[in-house]
Amino acid sequence: MKYTQLGRTGLKVSRLVLGTMNFGPQTDEADSHAIMDAAVDAGINFFDTANVYGWGENKGRTESIIGSWFARGGDRRDKVVLATKVYGNMGTDGEPWPNHDKLSALNIRRAVDASLKRLGTDHIDLYQFHHIDRATPFEEIWQAVDVLVRQGKILYVGSSNFPGYKIAQANETAARLGSYGLVSEQCLYNLVERRAEMEVIPAARDYGLGVIPWSPLHGGLLGGVLKKQAEGGRRSGGRTVDSLADPELRGKVQAYEDLLDKHGLEPGETALAWLLTRPGVTGPIVGPRTAGQLASALRAVELELSEELLTELDAIFPGPGPSPEAFAW
Repeated sequence: MKYTQLGRTGLKVSRLVLGTMNFGPQTDEADSHAIMDAAVDAGINFFDTANVYGWGENKGRTESIIGSWFARGGDRRDKVVLATKVYGNMGTDGEPWPNHDKLSALNIRRAVDASLKRLGTDHIDLYQFHHIDRATPFEEIWQAVDVLVRQGKILYVGSSNFPGYKIAQANETAARLGSYGLVSEQCLYNLVERRAEMEVIPAARDYGLGVIPWSPLHGGLLGGVLKKQAEGGRRSGGRTVDSLADPELRGKVQAYEDLLDKHGLEPGETALAWLLTRPGVTGPIVGPRTAGQLASALRAVELELSEELLTELDAIFPGPGPSPEAFAW
């Protein structure tokens, strides 16, 4: 495994991030534990989760599965840089309830304590805001964060799904208040979806944030979906089916798979390896449902993509370019 610094921090993290969103909804506890063991054995030290994972009546379940894995001992907790998130409503009565979501000081305090209990740990290494909160000023957010840092409950803070101007606003406010500010941004970024290159990634780089792409295969679209369909493999659903209904995008995916077939490369591994070449990227989040999917993702770290191939990939999936040139002169 290869490692890098998380943004401007001194924290060393693996170039692949283990995403745990499938733990509970699609992968049972025993298999989830096996995947986490395999990840650590392979050198992955960066785990990502969120308080709402498990979803619906089972929200919080994913954090609990991670907590039961930590409880098995063997220095599991000490080996992991643990990241979780706050924003979604965690009310337990089946109905949304005021102050049980978003980023008020009250909810941040409540959510941290609840996550710590489910995770069975005394601190969270990277506490991430899952979305912007248009109703809460950053002055209030940083006040709450600074208290938690002093209490030792969290170490670093990151954002997720923030636009560029909110990254700037958050860190300018933090600087004015003497807070450390955001150290990472977790955003949707892959070969198909490159809009983050316009402003989000430049803002993150300017403010010293590590970029953590989620959905690196764009919901499976970059994982060889057309070849799998032709071979009668696992049927795709949801966003992938909707995306393939677009003739233009389907043509691009076909060209992508044909190109990689010519080079003897696997689509999913190549999509991950491409992200590892992008400026500012700390590491993409991989969310394996099985140990086999994890093994495939691990091969991407050692995959070297030639300049010729990178140019050909850009021709199929061109990025928007930086702003303002992407929409002006």
